[in-house]
Amino acid sequence: MVKVQDFIKTLNLQVLSPTSREEWDIPSVELNRPGLQFVGFYEHFAFERPQVVGLVEMTYLESLSEEERSARLEQYFSYPIPCVIFCRGMLPPEDMVTLAKAHDVALLRSEEMTTKFTVNAMNYLNRVLAPRSTLHGVLVDVYGVGILITGESGVGKSETALELVKRGHQLVADDVVDISKVNDKRLVGESPETIRHFMEIRGIGIIDIKAMYGVGSVMMSRSIDLVIHLEHWKEKKAYDRLGLSEDFTTIMDVRIPQLVLPVRPGRNLAIIIEVAARNFSLKKMGYSAAKELDRRLNEMMGLNMPK
Repeated sequence: MVKVQDFIKTLNLQVLSPTSREEWDIPSVELNRPGLQFVGFYEHFAFERPQVVGLVEMTYLESLSEEERSARLEQYFSYPIPCVIFCRGMLPPEDMVTLAKAHDVALLRSEEMTTKFTVNAMNYLNRVLAPRSTLHGVLVDVYGVGILITGESGVGKSETALELVKRGHQLVADDVVDISKVNDKRLVGESPETIRHFMEIRGIGIIDIKAMYGVGSVMMSRSIDLVIHLEHWKEKKAYDRLGLSEDFTTIMDVRIPQLVLPVRPGRNLAIIIEVAARNFSLKKMGYSAAKELDRRLNEMMGLNMPK
């Protein structure tokens, strides 16, 4: 469901004719330009989408006689359309306003060019209609890498995030992370509005990161590029020491690279996470220190082999 007022406010639209609805049941992020419908072709009409009228559609409507236009629009508004948006600051004809009021269809206006508005509206709908989930963890931006820090309660997630903020990185969400699946390969996380920019530190209580460290210390949302799972050090567990193999975790059917960091006194987790972020970026650019070392060792062994 899409909230009407949020749609209007976010896309900076002017209301030409209001609707009594508070929400629209819009199932797709796509929009519809009703040029073919104004001509009279209604097969495969995507009436459930927001309708966008550009210069071409408006010019065609204005070319019709008043009687013909009214007949075309009567048929058009017989479908349960959520809204009609006029781009380029154009105004609808009076008969269209009358029909929209009769059918409780919102008429809206944007000053933007049609293509630009379409892109912005689709990005908005993609965010609003994306599948959502909630996870316990901390989301931070470190050197441009969105890192989701997970682990059991009390392992030190918030304290690590606080140290990262002190070192100039940005907090997105603490304790509760709302995750939306914007496409098949990308997840975006943000904080619930109620607790946005707040952090709980045991022994101190609730602190406001934005008020304490400034607006540059927080971020509204961030894609999740890497998951770092913190766990208490287990003496008998063999932790990865080379990094030749990659581990992944799955969130909402999206595979995300994952690192497991053991926690014990003396380890500076903030610095380790900074290194992990830089190393992740290098791997994305095609360089792996572990594979480079492995290549050099193989070359050395090859040179030392007896002929």
